[in-house]
Amino acid sequence: MSSTDLSLPRTGQPLEVLQQRLKVLQETLNRVILGKPEVIELMLVALLAEGHILLEDIPGIGKTTLAKAFARSLDCVFRRIQFTPDLLPGDVIGTSIYNPADQSFHFQKGPIFTQILMADEINRASPRTQSSLLEAMAERQVTFDGQRTMLGPPFMVIATQNPVEYQGTYPLPEAQLDRFMMRLELGYPKPELELDMLYSQLDSHPLDDVVPLLSPHDLAQLQARVHQVHVARDAAIYLLKIIEATRQRPAEIQLGVSPRGSLALFQAARARALLQDRDFVTPEDIHQLAVPILAHRLILRSQLSLQGRNKVELMQELVAGVPVPLA
Repeated sequence: MSSTDLSLPRTGQPLEVLQQRLKVLQETLNRVILGKPEVIELMLVALLAEGHILLEDIPGIGKTTLAKAFARSLDCVFRRIQFTPDLLPGDVIGTSIYNPADQSFHFQKGPIFTQILMADEINRASPRTQSSLLEAMAERQVTFDGQRTMLGPPFMVIATQNPVEYQGTYPLPEAQLDRFMMRLELGYPKPELELDMLYSQLDSHPLDDVVPLLSPHDLAQLQARVHQVHVARDAAIYLLKIIEATRQRPAEIQLGVSPRGSLALFQAARARALLQDRDFVTPEDIHQLAVPILAHRLILRSQLSLQGRNKVELMQELVAGVPVPLA
């Protein structure tokens, strides 16, 4: 296969071919969601780092469209769950169905048994239903009636949620938030890009043109390659200084970032390096990823909310206060 052949591969491919395919995928997503290249790059970083993504913003911004386009660009099994207040854990995981023919119960798998799971408006479901995803996200397995079933590979959750200030929403528990590698926001598009968006949908939706560009085998190759990316000791120390900074402000931060957050940032930095065709991590990788990976893991003191402070602003302040080592 030549380096310009972008048809979907079914067997192992050279790294250069897969990286080229990854760039085409990135360009495709940029045509679906205009003006958000940073968010799309972060989603690809999470994919390579085997992490889960939480998209949070107001309704109508394009969260669901981006999640759909992302899933369609991968030749993986995709399922979507629309979370509602009456959704039960069994609707996510599955349930036992009685078969009168042999007078026995059989497990009917739920939509969580997939490779790419879209959890749409996850914070509209009750905390009990939200928690049904915990084991799957953390351990990539589901246990039902004492039987354990592995998920994937790959297995990735892309969840969307509306801000908790909106009616009919339930805040995600801290344990659930910590399972997401990244929390991302889209924000309003710029006026000129919103005009382009209007005309781009005159005859069809850009989502209709998205085709699979990476197979599960391709993805496994890229994810394995991430583990070969080198991290210099100075870069790792810089990462840990940022983590430690979140634990040194007890008057403002009730709980800082846990070791799970450290590991997530470490792995994501390696994935970003691979995405940018490098086999080593730079301090810039860590600097750029710190806020989207760490901010949602902070638990702030209640008085900070009354003062109008939020997690993202505080995390930006903490990152800015840690000197970046010279490359």
